[in-house]
Amino acid sequence: MENIILITGNCKYTITLDPSVWIFDDRRVDLTTYFSDKKEVKDQLEEYTKAVSKHWDREIMEGAIFPPTLKTEKKFEKKLEKIKMLTSTFGISFKPFLENSQPNPDAKIVIAETSEGEIEIPLEKAYELILKFSQDGKQLSEDGPIHLFYGDGSNQQNPFKNVKKFIVK
Repeated sequence: MENIILITGNCKYTITLDPSVWIFDDRRVDLTTYFSDKKEVKDQLEEYTKAVSKHWDREIMEGAIFPPTLKTEKKFEKKLEKIKMLTSTFGISFKPFLENSQPNPDAKIVIAETSEGEIEIPLEKAYELILKFSQDGKQLSEDGPIHLFYGDGSNQQNPFKNVKKFIVK
């Protein structure tokens, strides 16, 4: 139970977060490259259209059956993904969790409770937070369950550690 984090306070819903399952979440980001890479704003409709077009082109060119090479490619990709999960440092955006809690219109700040004290973050900036939950493929057990980074990476060298709870005010 010590790894469970709550989002509570001036919001419609109280959200319970369990960082131990985020390793399987497709929204996770690799923190070794996240702050150094350029951020691209992706249009989901455009990505979907490109994926469907690629599939359609492949069916026209090769027919509707999968050639034998596709099976081996997928196995290799799965192996690479497993290795990456076991050795990488991961984080996840705080935005979807904060959005699901539905902060009330009069909410202005988010307070992150840590074992060292409280950190006040303006609500607009809280949507950009990154929650680090894994270091080299392992959970953050000593000073976790999560570390807190600003979205711009300004506290990358000195993240907020031992985050236990978020309170919307």
